[in-house]
Amino acid sequence: MRLPTTTVLSLSVLAALTMAGCSNSNTPADAPAPSASAPTRQGGKDASSPAPLTSAALSKRLLNDSDLGEGYTPKAPTPAQHDDVTVLGCPALEKLGGDAAAGGSLNFPRQAKASFTYAGGSDSEVSEELYSDTAQKLSQGISKIYDAMVSCPKYQVVSGSAPVEVTTQKVPAAPLGDERWSQLLTFTVGGRSSVVKQTAVRTGTIVVLVSGSPALVDAHVEKALDKALADR
Repeated sequence: MRLPTTTVLSLSVLAALTMAGCSNSNTPADAPAPSASAPTRQGGKDASSPAPLTSAALSKRLLNDSDLGEGYTPKAPTPAQHDDVTVLGCPALEKLGGDAAAGGSLNFPRQAKASFTYAGGSDSEVSEELYSDTAQKLSQGISKIYDAMVSCPKYQVVSGSAPVEVTTQKVPAAPLGDERWSQLLTFTVGGRSSVVKQTAVRTGTIVVLVSGSPALVDAHVEKALDKALADR
């Protein structure tokens, strides 16, 4: 029996929230974000890049259910959770403590997010997040998350009484954008496991991050990038 996708995705976000404290930026963000891995770097600086987009502008570039096709239903935003959280077996995560894990976020102030359920044969989910900042800040911020995550290929997250085993695996990313990262995260609770894929692509001053069921991520990441870069 697989874990409910909603549970898996919330835990995926939790892992990334913890890692957000590794960023050097002190500018707070207004929403949580998942992590990304396996970078292929082509330089973080681009003096010719356009100015970063606002959150409102990013929201207009998110995929919607008509972009995704039949079987997709938008999900309402999930309220932030602030339960006690403990991370075990990963020093880079442990030193931030449970409060940081539960309430932190990526330090990119310009962001937007959309999530969808898919009922095309088996219930699953996919979410998209867009971030905008200077190319250098985006490159450094996402790369620091990657470096921290790959330093801990296996660890535990404890929220309440249920410990969750988390393992990470770098996977190849399609040759898109200036930089790209991709990983599989496996979450195991009580002998039941589920896998979430996360793929992030940076092009200039925009990062597109797609998370969820591996097949759905693969199907929609290029589409998400194309829409995010419209009129750029």
